[in-house]
Amino acid sequence: MNIDVMVNAMTPEVYDRLREAVETGKWPDGTPLSEDQKESSMQAVMLYQAKIAHSTEHMTINEAGEIVHKSKQDFKRDIKAPSDNNTIARFKQDDI
Repeated sequence: MNIDVMVNAMTPEVYDRLREAVETGKWPDGTPLSEDQKESSMQAVMLYQAKIAHSTEHMTINEAGEIVHKSKQDFKRDIKAPSDNNTIARFKQDDI
């Protein structure tokens, strides 16, 4: 199977499930991943991050397959809200 076809066919839901399985070592039903499943899932997650997801996480994988660490300043800039949307939701006690 062509890797690009596989990664492009992955939905965000599949990516999230694979990422969670790699992080926890278990499938959603609680079944542990085998070493082969863990390795394949991790590769799929990394490929998705590199090719599809434009992650705002501190560490990610770029298109060349290299690990990218963002500086604190870059990370803050990526997650900062747009300047035209600097409002805070305000409620009165009775509103909640």
